Amino acid sequence: MFKNLATPIVQEDSEELIQLINPEQEMDIKPEDLPEELSILPIKNTVLFPGVVIPITVTRQKSIKLIKKAYQGNRIIGVVAQRNKQAEEPTIEDLYRFGTAARIIKMLVLPDGNTTIIIQGKNRFAIKEFTQEEPFLMAKIDLQTEVPLDLSGKEVAALVQSLKDAASKILKLNPEIPQEAQLALDNIQSTAFLVHFIASNLNVDVADKQKILEVNNIIDRGTLLLQYMLKEIQMLEIKHEIQKKVHTDIDQQQRDYFLRQQIKVLQDELGFDGPDKEIEKLRKRGTEKKWSKQAAEHFAKELDKLQRTNPQAPDFPIAMNYAEFMLDLPWEDYTTDNFDLKNARKVLDKDHFGLEKVKNRIIEYLAVLKLKQDMKGPILCLYGPPGVGKTSLGKSIAKALGRNYVRMSLGGVHDEAEIRGHRKTYIGAMPGKILANLKKAKSSNPVFVLDEIDKVRSEFRGDPSSALLEVLDPEQNNAFGDNYLEVEYDLSKVLFIATANSLDTIQPALRDRMEIIELTGYTVEEKLQIAVKHLVPKQLKEHGLGVTEVKFTKEALLKVIESYTRESGVRSLERKIGSVVRSIAKSKAMDEEFEKEIIPPFVVKALGAEIFDEELYQGNDIAGVVTGLAWTQVGGDILFIESSLSKGKGALTISGQLGDVMKESAMAALSYLKSNAESLGIDHRVFQQYDLHIHVPAGAVPKDGPSAGITMLTSLASIFTQRKVKSNLAMTGEITLRGKVLPVGGIKEKILAAKRSGIKEIILSARNQRDIAEIEKNYIKGLTFHYVDSVEQVLKIALLKEKVEKPMEFSLAEQKS
Repeated sequence: MFKNLATPIVQEDSEELIQLINPEQEMDIKPEDLPEELSILPIKNTVLFPGVVIPITVTRQKSIKLIKKAYQGNRIIGVVAQRNKQAEEPTIEDLYRFGTAARIIKMLVLPDGNTTIIIQGKNRFAIKEFTQEEPFLMAKIDLQTEVPLDLSGKEVAALVQSLKDAASKILKLNPEIPQEAQLALDNIQSTAFLVHFIASNLNVDVADKQKILEVNNIIDRGTLLLQYMLKEIQMLEIKHEIQKKVHTDIDQQQRDYFLRQQIKVLQDELGFDGPDKEIEKLRKRGTEKKWSKQAAEHFAKELDKLQRTNPQAPDFPIAMNYAEFMLDLPWEDYTTDNFDLKNARKVLDKDHFGLEKVKNRIIEYLAVLKLKQDMKGPILCLYGPPGVGKTSLGKSIAKALGRNYVRMSLGGVHDEAEIRGHRKTYIGAMPGKILANLKKAKSSNPVFVLDEIDKVRSEFRGDPSSALLEVLDPEQNNAFGDNYLEVEYDLSKVLFIATANSLDTIQPALRDRMEIIELTGYTVEEKLQIAVKHLVPKQLKEHGLGVTEVKFTKEALLKVIESYTRESGVRSLERKIGSVVRSIAKSKAMDEEFEKEIIPPFVVKALGAEIFDEELYQGNDIAGVVTGLAWTQVGGDILFIESSLSKGKGALTISGQLGDVMKESAMAALSYLKSNAESLGIDHRVFQQYDLHIHVPAGAVPKDGPSAGITMLTSLASIFTQRKVKSNLAMTGEITLRGKVLPVGGIKEKILAAKRSGIKEIILSARNQRDIAEIEKNYIKGLTFHYVDSVEQVLKIALLKEKVEKPMEFSLAEQKS
């Protein structure tokens, strides 16, 4: 805006600057002074407004002829803006039909032949018609008179003030406009000239200026002008903000540059390391590192790239972190294994009671490693219920081997990148947890526990269990590829130990790569030993009591185990022992008398009422009641099979929330009994005339499995013959329709449960004899085992010839032929 203000305007007979506001010049030309026809001077890129003085350089021959003729006459011409700016020789069609009558103030002929004139706009006019095209344009005009204004009106005053405010704002936002422009605005008194002056200098298109010129009412003309000014203000404000931001960024960069240079100088003076020295230190560490040739070459290449990178670039710290990560990995750093097998066994026995299979497998691994130094690490999977010591066993194995220990929890891992890492191109890229944990372990042959491998989940981000296939495959993991590292890493010396509560959720291909070692739940006897050797001393120490201050009796610990816990492991047992110890610690802290020896009554006092009741043998006075053995996730237990007969039509009812397999065992037992009724002395009519009901308490507990087959058969044989079952006898085994007795699982837990319940004799399948051999002798002392192959042997041992007291009398009707 106001660009023409910088142009010097020379008066005809003086070297002084022309006044922008001159009372005589501001007055319009009288209509009688205007000829009927005016010479038309086309101009482009601007519009002439009444009262405004502008210089025009004339280069067209037609226009020069027009100027010279007019200058010799009354000096009045018509100035019309070009519609088509590209036309060098504009025709009638290229011009607007509305213009301004102007007076030539000064004409200057320049040395190059061009002519410059200084003109002042006077009156607006509309072209009626063009009367001449050669040698220049002439047209008949219709003079547009201005409507007189009430200068005292509020609308005019408001418009004038708004225009001046907007103009002042534009002046502030545009530093290119000279300060004299504000002075010129302040000296303008005429409303019409204010509108025309601002419109002439406003930075808008010619078409928009022409619209302003053609508006007849000065108020409307000023209002339209104000709209264009407000748009100009918005554009200038946006431009100002952009320029300010750019200048701020440039200033900040310059400031940062100077500060960095100063820091560099200070670091050199103080002896601190700059980026170049840090890179050289990394290179020196790389030459001393024990790693493969491939890794060394890749590292050197990354350092060369890092040296070419600007330290201020965003990629520089990323590349620096990557180089440091490569150096921090152990690569070919290995700890020395402890091959003292006796010491290793001692460490394992000290930390964990039982778990013989796992301990023997570790000792075997150490023995082979001692004989063959380059043996690949086995992939073990410890499978068993919670709380049996799977995770802590990994730490004991590391201690026994003299290796570093690291643990990675896989519970809830659902992104493949957590195993393989992210590619460096991603923002926030990180290595996978396998390599991150090896960096933490600081050796390439640690004991690496993959905890809860059965709880890995797959989703749209990938399948972590599939990524683990390479990790846990001895044939592939010597060249493990992490996306972040981009160099193969050898995992073959790592001793991986996975833990799982269930094998069902582990991917079959992954399960096939691991050596499964099952950890069964602890027996009551084993829990007692664990409590005495580990849990009680640990809890006494954690609660500030000396080991000699308090003593738990065997009976008290058995009370806690049998009446307050029901689990395979020992976590709940440890918590309950901790509760008892806390009650003693409280008494000691309050200077009260406390129990030195913990006995069962004190356990009940500390822990409250008993939570669980133990099943005990209930005698053999009733026909059809036989004791069976069951395996549960929290150990073994005994259960009772009850049968009863009632007059009916031979219907079979089975209750006790039994599963399908157990129901099938009952039906198989009944079918065998029917087919062998004569040999057992059973009248076949009883099967059609009496209803049979088989029930297994407790009804709220779900039960399933084939191991109650011989127990159900013995119960049915007893109820149909009314013979007594041998006292203190329990049994377990699956039956077939041919009368064969098949082996079942969970023998150790079942046998120990039987002993706790007062059972003296146990019937098992002959093929379960090998399971008895694995149980320690002192656990089965006082028990008699009967190994059988057929149902006849079972019934011969289980059923006495003596009938029960008050035997049931069968009332059988003759069947009609």
